[in-house]
Amino acid sequence: MDDVFLLEWTIFVLLALGFLTKRIRLVNREGQKNLTDLYLYMVLPCNILTSFLSGAGPDVLRNCMVIFAISVGIQIFCVLYGKFMWRRAEENRRICLRYATICSNAGCLGSPIAEGFFGSIGLMYASVYLIPVRVMMWSEGLATFSGEKDFRAALKKVITHPCVLACIVGCVLMAAGVTLPQALMKPLSTVSQCNTAMAMLVIGMILADIDPKTIFNKTVIWYTINRMLILPLIVYLVCLVLPVSDVVRGVAVLLTAMPAAATTSMLAAKYERDPGFATTLVVFSTLCSIPLLMVWGAILR
Repeated sequence: MDDVFLLEWTIFVLLALGFLTKRIRLVNREGQKNLTDLYLYMVLPCNILTSFLSGAGPDVLRNCMVIFAISVGIQIFCVLYGKFMWRRAEENRRICLRYATICSNAGCLGSPIAEGFFGSIGLMYASVYLIPVRVMMWSEGLATFSGEKDFRAALKKVITHPCVLACIVGCVLMAAGVTLPQALMKPLSTVSQCNTAMAMLVIGMILADIDPKTIFNKTVIWYTINRMLILPLIVYLVCLVLPVSDVVRGVAVLLTAMPAAATTSMLAAKYERDPGFATTLVVFSTLCSIPLLMVWGAILR
C-alpha cells in the first residue's frame, strides 16, 4: 500500500507541475502540442521497445496473445454497449457518446499508468492491448462521426504508428531471443525513463485549460460512471473467471477505465456534432480519471 500511495503522490505532483507550467505560461499551446508529439512519437515508442527487451519470462508471449484477445473482445463489447446505452440521446450527443465509449485516452494515459502499477511487464501488455484499440479508433470510431468505414485506411494508420511499430519490433526481438548491445539499450532506456513524467506533465497542461463552470452535466456524469466504473467492473468480473494472470487482468481493467479520447472533441468540431458537449465529455472524465484509476490500481495490486 505504501507503493500505491507513493505512486499516487508522484502522479499528483507531476500533474500539478504540468498544470502550473501551463497556467504561468511557461509553455504555450504550440509548445504543449510539440511536447505531446514528442511523447507519442519518441518517448513512448522507446519505452515500449525497452519493455519488450527487459528479460521477460517464458509465459510472456502467451500472455501477450491472451491480452490481445481480451482487448478485441472489449472493443467489440464497447461498440455494442455504446449503441444500446446511448440510443435515446439526441443525435449529435449520441454520436459523441458512442465514440467516447469506443475510444478512450488509453493510448496516452494508459501506458504510464500500467507501467506505474505493474512495471515494464505492465507496459508491454498495455502496448499489445492498444493495437486493437487503435484499429477500432480509426475504423468504427471514425465511422461513428463520418459514416464512412475504410478498414484498409484504418489499418494503414495503425501499422505505421510509431507505438505499434515499436510493439511489433519488440515482439519479434523478444520471440527471437535477441539482445541489443548496450550502445543501443542505454540510450533507449534513458529516453524511456521520461515516460511517466512527460505523460503526466502534458495531462496537467490539458487540465489547466479547463473552465470548471462548463463541466457539470448529468449526461456527462452518467457517461463517466459507465466509462470508468461500470465497463471496467464488467471486465474485472469476466477476467476473474478466465484463466489469466493477475497482471493481465489488472492491465485490461485499468485500460478499460480510461477517460474519453481527446479526439472526441476534435472530430465533433470537424463534423459539427456538438463540439461543446464533446469537450465536456473529455474534460470531466479526464478530471475524474486520476482518483478513479488510483482506486482501481489499489484494488488490482
